Amino acid sequence: MSRRWIQNPNRCADEYLDGIEDFIEFARRHNPGATRIRCPCRRCNNTLFESIETVGFHLVRNGMIETYSIWNLHGEQVDHASSSNAPRVDNVEPIVDPNDQVMGIIQDAFPFASTNINQEGEDDVPTPIDSAEFEQYEKLLKNANQELYPGCESFSVLTAIVELMHGKIKYRMSNLCFDYFLGVFKRMLPTDNCLPKDHKHAQKVLHGLGLGYEKIHACKNNCMLFYKEHETLDTCPICNESRFKMTSQNRTTKIPQKVMRYLPLKHRLQRLYMSMHTATDMRWHKEKRVDDDVMRHPADGEAWKEFDRTFPEFAADPRNVRLGLATDGFNPYGVLNQHHSTWPIFAFPYNLPPWKCMKKEYMMMTVLITEDPGRSIDVYLRPLVDELKDLWTNGVRTYDKSTGRMFTLRAAVMWTVNDFPAYAMVSGWSTKGYMACPVCKEDVTSGWHAGKVCYLGHRRWLPWDHEWREKDKEFDGNTERRLRPREWSGDEILEQLNRLDFAPFGKTVSRTRPSTHLNWTHKPMFFELPYWSKLKLRHNLDVMHVEKNVFDTLVGTILDIEGKTKDTIKARLDLERMGIRRGLWMNRDSDKARRDLAFFSMKPNDKKEFLKFVSSVKFSYGYASNIARCVNVDGGKFTGLKSHDCHVFMQRLLPVGIRHLLPEDVVKPIMLLSRFFSQLTAKTLRRTDMFQLRHDIVQVLCKFEMIFPPAFFTSMIHVMVHLPEEALLAGPVNYRWMYPIERLLGELKKSVRNRAKSEGSIIEAWVQYESLTFCGINDPSLLLPHFWFAPPPSYLSPPSPPSSLSVRTSATSLPSPPLPPCRRRPPAASPPPCFGLSRIFAADFSLLRPPFRTPEMSDLIRRGRSMTTAPSSDPPAQSASAATAPAMLDHVVVGPGASQAPASSSSSVAQPPSARRRHRPTDTIDTTSTDGTGASGSQPGITTLLYC
Repeated sequence: MSRRWIQNPNRCADEYLDGIEDFIEFARRHNPGATRIRCPCRRCNNTLFESIETVGFHLVRNGMIETYSIWNLHGEQVDHASSSNAPRVDNVEPIVDPNDQVMGIIQDAFPFASTNINQEGEDDVPTPIDSAEFEQYEKLLKNANQELYPGCESFSVLTAIVELMHGKIKYRMSNLCFDYFLGVFKRMLPTDNCLPKDHKHAQKVLHGLGLGYEKIHACKNNCMLFYKEHETLDTCPICNESRFKMTSQNRTTKIPQKVMRYLPLKHRLQRLYMSMHTATDMRWHKEKRVDDDVMRHPADGEAWKEFDRTFPEFAADPRNVRLGLATDGFNPYGVLNQHHSTWPIFAFPYNLPPWKCMKKEYMMMTVLITEDPGRSIDVYLRPLVDELKDLWTNGVRTYDKSTGRMFTLRAAVMWTVNDFPAYAMVSGWSTKGYMACPVCKEDVTSGWHAGKVCYLGHRRWLPWDHEWREKDKEFDGNTERRLRPREWSGDEILEQLNRLDFAPFGKTVSRTRPSTHLNWTHKPMFFELPYWSKLKLRHNLDVMHVEKNVFDTLVGTILDIEGKTKDTIKARLDLERMGIRRGLWMNRDSDKARRDLAFFSMKPNDKKEFLKFVSSVKFSYGYASNIARCVNVDGGKFTGLKSHDCHVFMQRLLPVGIRHLLPEDVVKPIMLLSRFFSQLTAKTLRRTDMFQLRHDIVQVLCKFEMIFPPAFFTSMIHVMVHLPEEALLAGPVNYRWMYPIERLLGELKKSVRNRAKSEGSIIEAWVQYESLTFCGINDPSLLLPHFWFAPPPSYLSPPSPPSSLSVRTSATSLPSPPLPPCRRRPPAASPPPCFGLSRIFAADFSLLRPPFRTPEMSDLIRRGRSMTTAPSSDPPAQSASAATAPAMLDHVVVGPGASQAPASSSSSVAQPPSARRRHRPTDTIDTTSTDGTGASGSQPGITTLLYC
């Protein structure tokens, strides 16, 4: 049976509507008695259960997932033993019930307990399971086979607990609320049911699916961990501080001064290969990645390829994991306590394809620190570094579900992702002072201007014969004869660190440091990894925070916002001291000095016009937040702008708003800077474009040096010159910036239930989330975010252009800007290409509200067919069945031959009140027929309102 209709972009065509009827009949036949089935539309993505009538409506409105050509989730059985790639669609069976799904979860969690593992080769023999794991396996197996109550066939004890815990985590239900409803359910069921009585007992049942964590005591002063050789000590050997708090003598248990939670990494990496869904994706970077000039993944970067050339034995097995590490602090109490800070450390695998990489479900928390560790973070990193060293040297035996064989899993950390303050903590290089740039190091050009350290000298990156090198008064008063700063290799950095005299455990730096200490504050723990000095890129500059800081500096200066502008009195006096740009000197009248408005700042009337323009802009839902609420027109400033707001403002609004309010010499470099960030933060990068950006950013910074005073050039302005080089090394920036980490920190903040023990609440909620996420690999309905079975996004596999649909827009209509990568929704099936300019189908059908009963669904299908039939000279009469259909159907014209419309098509669209509030008509689009006829004559064109 052909299923090419799924790819048809015209969802009112006969082929598509017949296909929907075939699918509904298929679902009814193979799920007898079922009232709710999985919905395979592009929004539900086979993760939500809906009634059969609602599923049919969703398929007309949203379309079916284009890759769902094998209906295995609706009863179709695929013959995996067939040698051909074509699936057999004639053998079908009912949908696997939840109990079978849970049994699959147990088999994945304990692969060594299965007796079907191939043991022919030496490498295929599984490691024997220990007694503790076998005991957990038996408990889970008992709960999976035990009926919820006698005679219950749909739920076992384990299945019911997984479903209930999923709802608790998804809707952030408190333990007391969960206990209440669990007690109600237990009383509603027969008296001999086996449902746990409260959350504590339910958590014990799921304990075998979780991976757990370790509590490691730490010194109160962050000197050391009571770990391994120091595990039995009661006092710190460095500061002699007690390990435990002072308590009453009657207390039997001791309370530690400080506790760090450590989540072992090996078992979490092994779980990536315990399911068929992720085991194959972990080899994507080697087997399915396209190697061309376009960089879509970190594997396309030069650093990844150089690592493969340096360590060919590691690169030989694509299952070896490349990791990234990220850390940042957040306040779990909101604004109630500004002094407390919690620091988690996350690891994320880069082997996964782009549509799964950097997702929350694949991020692994490894360390949870209870306060800001400062430069003592290396003390808390020791367990992680020890495990990473063992993973690199020895590896860990792992079972691969996709091949049914054992292999030795190894792992390597490619780089870290941090903001600038955390960069200093992890790398050991201070990001303050005269050598704040961690790339230029001692070769950076810095000086004291306007009471702070500033970073100039960007002419060093220009060609040797460039004319700007000879100019002096336009820049800092000197000509430039120096070459660009040198590049430091990892071996040279390691040699510097070995010459320094650090105190033990990385606590402090000795007072008798040699003169070659440069800007090091402590010896970073990561350099103990055997391969760390060989890496091409060890620490990333976070583009998210760089862009936000550049935006704050630039907008604060051109708007002359008090407290944010860099054009201060000190900056003007500094220009006088340097003897440059006489037009910006202080204006002195008798005994007073006055700072006149600079040519690069807006006048008061222009500033008010600019702020009014920003406050009037409205973005589509999900593209950006309401920036208008951050504008204070009367005060002449912005308040409460988030990082993503600055991201959208910098790339979309700023070039448009200033083009007629500032001189052309000031507007051009700002527009070039906006284009620089727009191209740098794209989902896909071309190497040729990155070479051009590397040239453009030098030109922009040099022009800024001729416009703004030296006080403008903070460290964030300077590090922009290194961003294109890092993109060439590591690929697209959306795999190396803090947006995913910041969103995850927001989720952790919401999981705090006990404010007295915030870290305990966070770690327990995280372990539960890991367990349910592992269940979601086998049963996507149990997964919180719905993306496991989502196809690749459109930018990786662009669809073919429509063959028979032509769209004519007015001169003022513009295509909607693409959604920025930091706010993209979870990947879903990309819509047909004709949706790029105008979402006609989604706009029109979004006004229909489910549920539809079966007669109305039939009317909807018949109405769609009547609109795609051959046109006639007279408009068709409205039938009695069509009269009961929603009025919006009279205005839907889609697909080829859809040039005939009812007589009421020219009238206003009948919308429900909620639709009139949510949707605003912005333009009109004429959808013409394919025979070349226009909007006049016997076949009038149909006008459909476009809603944004």
